Amino acid sequence: MVKNGGKAATSAKTVQKILITQPRPETEKSPYFELERKFNVELEFIPFIVLEGIPAKDFRKQKIDIASYTGVIFTSRNAIDHFFRICEEMKVNVSQDTKYFCITEAVALYLQKFILYRKRKVFYGADGTNKSLFDVINKHKENEKFLYPCSENQQDNEIVGWLKTNKCEFATPFMYRTISSDVKEILAKTEYDIICFFTPSGVKSLFDNVPKYKQNGTRIGAFGSNTYKAIEEAGLELTIKAPQPQAPSMVAALDMYLRSIKAEK
Repeated sequence: MVKNGGKAATSAKTVQKILITQPRPETEKSPYFELERKFNVELEFIPFIVLEGIPAKDFRKQKIDIASYTGVIFTSRNAIDHFFRICEEMKVNVSQDTKYFCITEAVALYLQKFILYRKRKVFYGADGTNKSLFDVINKHKENEKFLYPCSENQQDNEIVGWLKTNKCEFATPFMYRTISSDVKEILAKTEYDIICFFTPSGVKSLFDNVPKYKQNGTRIGAFGSNTYKAIEEAGLELTIKAPQPQAPSMVAALDMYLRSIKAEK
């Protein structure tokens, strides 16, 4: 169960169950499963949020002409999915010359699902931080008109602030909305040593499901600076951070943490 009065302090360093607040990987070759074997831990994959696409008829009300923009900023695979879905529904022909600015290489590589990667101009940050993304955008901002597709109820204010401060021409079209999953029963019956979050919406979902949630020794992992911020604003203590130079993914950050615990024993 979610620890609202839970585990004794003596077992604070023990890790047996880890909750990953995302869908289970589609392939058994996922590094998450290697992590399970390596450290003899149990991972559960439970998505804390579901995404609902905004229909093209509602998108049109935003009066944004996608074809008039020369650069697109992507901070997630979900944003990529819904951008190309809207383009298809509205029969928008995305120019061959469009540039794509992605938060990480993994997000950039996901573009291969929709475009001929080598023939397009794709850029990504060096370490998964907003700062490294800004460094890349900064080299092109004079000549570009940017689209930053995001969720209706979640946008990165740091990115919007940077675009404004740097006098970039941009729009933030809402192409999908984030809804908290109902995970009350799962959280009530299972106790986790570590819970890993990947978006601020995932953190919001925790409190939507358990409004009086108390951490009580559960370690929290987070991916991305916006998720760190959401966790801290919720009054939770953050233990595991990704990306970092030595840990570009959540799997790598968990590996580092579990190795450090093993070394202490």
